[in-house]
Amino acid sequence: MKSELLTTEIVVKENKIGIMRIGKVNYISLTDLAKYANPEDPSGVIRNWMSNKNSFDYYNLWEEINNENFNSVESHRIKTDEVPYNRFTMTPNRWKKNFNAIGIIPSSGKYSKGTFAHPDIAFEFASWLSPEFKLYLITEFERLKTNEAYQDKIEWNATRLLAKVNYAIHTDAIEKCIVPTLSEEQKQFVYAEEADVLNVALFGMTAKEWKDNNPELALKGNIRDYADLLHLVILNNLQNTNALLIEEKVPQRERLIRLNNSAKRQMKY
Repeated sequence: MKSELLTTEIVVKENKIGIMRIGKVNYISLTDLAKYANPEDPSGVIRNWMSNKNSFDYYNLWEEINNENFNSVESHRIKTDEVPYNRFTMTPNRWKKNFNAIGIIPSSGKYSKGTFAHPDIAFEFASWLSPEFKLYLITEFERLKTNEAYQDKIEWNATRLLAKVNYAIHTDAIEKCIVPTLSEEQKQFVYAEEADVLNVALFGMTAKEWKDNNPELALKGNIRDYADLLHLVILNNLQNTNALLIEEKVPQRERLIRLNNSAKRQMKY
């Protein structure tokens, strides 16, 4: 389960603007914004803005405030040696590489096509392009945030509902068909083991393996807490299927294979 960057887009005055979520922040495509001014050479527009002294002062200050790993030593050097002169040139790649910046993200190829920036910086760039365009951008961006908040609420409620409805079904089947033949010590082990049957079938690893591979995330939750809605829906289906297989006394190994095949089929849709 790799952490991927989520992407979407908004439309601002008939211009498609890419949005890339990094962590919990929606970064805005500077490349798409620049196309509003020059669709033939958006990278040139970004370079010109970043090479402007007033622009530099702004995005440099943003890093100093928000980025504890920012290379302020190099920043202070170029403020004296480069920024005051016409020869000063700054690009997204240089800013990221030499200054360890996080506010402006150059294209990485796989996930982001173009340069993205934190909303604070993207709005400043849009204002430089056109104050009117910036206002339309803010309106559409706020609409996106409102929609995402609503969607997050739906997914959170769906997650709780799926877990609540099916937990009893699954544990009841284990209790009736497996637990009676085991000692009290073994009963607890079976519960954990059956949960991992589903984890392995759907995620390809046990809960412990996930925690070992994701120690930082494990401090705030488990493998299922970080699953998306699609995986939770499939997990819901697998719980019901596994409960039926347990009642039919299907051996665990065979159940694991069946559940895994079922998960694969469901992932195709």
